[in-house]
Amino acid sequence: MNIKNIIFDFGGVVMDWDPRYFFRDYFNDDEKMEYFLGNIATNEWNAEQDRGRSVAEANALLISKHPEWEKEILAYYENWHIMLRSDIPENVSVLQRLKGKYELFGLTNWSAEFFPYALSNYEFFNVFEGKIVVSGEEKLIKPNPKIWEVLLDRYQIKADESVFIDDNFHNIETAKSLDFITVHVNENMNLETELKNLGLDF
Repeated sequence: MNIKNIIFDFGGVVMDWDPRYFFRDYFNDDEKMEYFLGNIATNEWNAEQDRGRSVAEANALLISKHPEWEKEILAYYENWHIMLRSDIPENVSVLQRLKGKYELFGLTNWSAEFFPYALSNYEFFNVFEGKIVVSGEEKLIKPNPKIWEVLLDRYQIKADESVFIDDNFHNIETAKSLDFITVHVNENMNLETELKNLGLDF
């Protein structure tokens, strides 16, 4: 394989984000927390902000449906920075060691309103030199194939010369269908080992 490019998803790959990092202490009741996250402020609701919907619109919509949860709904994005607990050091180390040996890109589902916080607070994002496609800015969200097409067209790269790394299985399946070489991140794998198994040298 003639691998020239490495494309990183961010959440679950190099960043550890989970709303439970805030709401566990907020509720002090795991059952109530899971009800709220599973039925009120759901992953599907949050994903629309990643697709480009404003937080103000999202809050207004959800509060209109669930006025009894208004305080908790507003707390979600007011405390988003607490949900973004830290980077994932072992994977960030791999990313940094790839610099200079391969072209590095980011392809992330992330709200355009909140991604600048990550950029300004985590220095390792500098290794991408701005070559990052953010779903909230493009109004496209993985696993829609069109967001990969944005990446390929913007930076004039080829899928079959590129490794795509993501923790979401549906995103991995779409990337495979577009001829990317893929690495599915999960708790039972080691990113460095997986990349070296593909023949990468770093």
